[in-house]
Amino acid sequence: MSRKKDEKKTEDVVLDQTLRPTRWDEYIGQKHIKDNVKILLRAAEERGHIPEHILFYGPPGLGKTTLAHLIAKETGRQMKITSGPAIEKVGDLASILTNLAPGDILFIDEIHRLNKMVEEILYPAMESGVLDIIIGKGPSARTIQLDLPAFTLIAATTRVAMISSPLRSRFSGGVFRLEFYSNEEIAKIIERSSKLLNIVLEKEALAEIAKRSRFTPRTANYFLKRARDFAQVSAASARGSGVPKKKERLSLDKKIVKEALDMLAVDEIGLNASDRKFLEILIEKFNGGPVGLKTMAAALSEEEATIEEVVEPYLLQLGLLERTARGRLATKKAHEHLGFEFTEKQRKLV
Repeated sequence: MSRKKDEKKTEDVVLDQTLRPTRWDEYIGQKHIKDNVKILLRAAEERGHIPEHILFYGPPGLGKTTLAHLIAKETGRQMKITSGPAIEKVGDLASILTNLAPGDILFIDEIHRLNKMVEEILYPAMESGVLDIIIGKGPSARTIQLDLPAFTLIAATTRVAMISSPLRSRFSGGVFRLEFYSNEEIAKIIERSSKLLNIVLEKEALAEIAKRSRFTPRTANYFLKRARDFAQVSAASARGSGVPKKKERLSLDKKIVKEALDMLAVDEIGLNASDRKFLEILIEKFNGGPVGLKTMAAALSEEEATIEEVVEPYLLQLGLLERTARGRLATKKAHEHLGFEFTEKQRKLV
């Protein structure tokens, strides 16, 4: 019995991993980036060179890591994966770089969190293909220069402003910003994922997930899987058994999807409980604003950085919030969405 459970778990993990596109034609959206990267890769291949270093930046969940994997697959190269916080010391980076094979791709996620001393060692590695190591301290210290195999660095970050100018300038292949997806693109991603997950997804159910997905593929796939889980448990409960039938193909309609997302406290435009709490406090306690960031952070018992980087971006994108010199303002659209009256005084402020 335990073995069957382990096999089922492994099967589900492999199935979920296949949601990541493996070919350019499977990667939906970000056309301008795909076109530029394709040219860069083709030109490098024709010259017999390795691709130049590339930096992807943008909000989480838009496909930065997926693009790195696609580049590795399309070029047939091995990719070593690490992250900024994982490289704590100069020795950590030296170990990674010296173990690369010629032509390998090194992917560093959240590169803005690199230690500054580590970052300085990365400059000559990216530019000249050498590693400068200092041995000893004080007057007896000496520098040893090691030649590195030719490699391509692909980096990703959610906070490009925190990357120093010297490091940014060394991404000679390009610095690309990933944009949010349209509802049509999100719908195509969900449709592809539902087939891979062996789910029958009705059109209305697909549209329901797409419009709540915050224009982000990762969120869309997360909602699809949670709706799948909800449907599976509901079907098992209806049969009076907690164990689903083997290879059962689940069917998701609008009602099931809506119930699943309601359980996650995600409303019809994708706002979660934190988003609504932010707007409700802004409208009820502060009459819609303007309110300073520190005041809102205190009222929500939340960190300022969390409000700025997690809560506000989506509200700004939907036009529910305005940032002004005087503070945060809830728009007419925010009042209407939450069922509050939009007064004449607030109309003058917005």
